[in-house]
Amino acid sequence: MGSDSAVQPKQRAPHLGPERRRPQVLDTALAIAIEHGIAAVTMASIAERMQVTRPVVYACFADRVELIEALIQREESYLVDGLLEVLPPRHVNADETVFVEGFRALLVKAAARPDAWRLLYGNPDPAVADSFGRGRTLAVERCTTLLRPTLRAWGTADAERKLPILVEQWVSAGEGAVRSLLAAEDEWTPQDLGAFVGAAVYRALRNA
Repeated sequence: MGSDSAVQPKQRAPHLGPERRRPQVLDTALAIAIEHGIAAVTMASIAERMQVTRPVVYACFADRVELIEALIQREESYLVDGLLEVLPPRHVNADETVFVEGFRALLVKAAARPDAWRLLYGNPDPAVADSFGRGRTLAVERCTTLLRPTLRAWGTADAERKLPILVEQWVSAGEGAVRSLLAAEDEWTPQDLGAFVGAAVYRALRNA
C-alpha cells in the first residue's frame, strides 16, 4: 500500500496532458533558475522538483533548450507587455511628470514579478543567449520614438545626433532602477524610487 501511494503522483501526472502541464513545468524551471542559475535548469532537475518522471517533462518540451527558450519568451512577453503599458505612444513627452509616472509604473511591474527581471538580467546560458535582449531592443525603439519629438519641442541643440545617447541613458536608468529596487526592497518603494529616478532622468535629458 505504501509503495503504491509513493508512486501515485507519477502515475497521475501524464493524464494532466502537456498543455495543462507546461505552465507548471515553466514555473518550476523559473524557480530553479532563480535559486541556482539557469545552468541548473535541466529536464532531470525539473522532474525531480515536480516529483514526476522525466517523460512527463519531455512530453511538454522536446529538450532543455526548447524549454528554456519557452521560459524566457514567457517571462519576456510579460515584461514587454508591461513596457508597452508604461511607455504608451505620445506625440510629445516634455513634462517631468511623464517621466516620473513612467518610472513608477515600470518599478511597480518589476516588483510584481521580480523573478522575471532576475532571470532576464542574469547571465544567460550560451545555448539560448540569442533569446535575451528582445525586450531591451523594444525599449530602445519605443524610447527613441517618444524622445525624438520631445527633444524638438525642448529645442535641444543637435538633437538627432544626441538622440541615441540620450535614449541609452534613459533605458539604462530604467534597468538600474529595477536592479536597485530588487536589491534593496526594504529601502525603496516603487513610487519613491520612480519619483527620484524619473526626475533625475528628466533633468538630464532636458539639459542635454
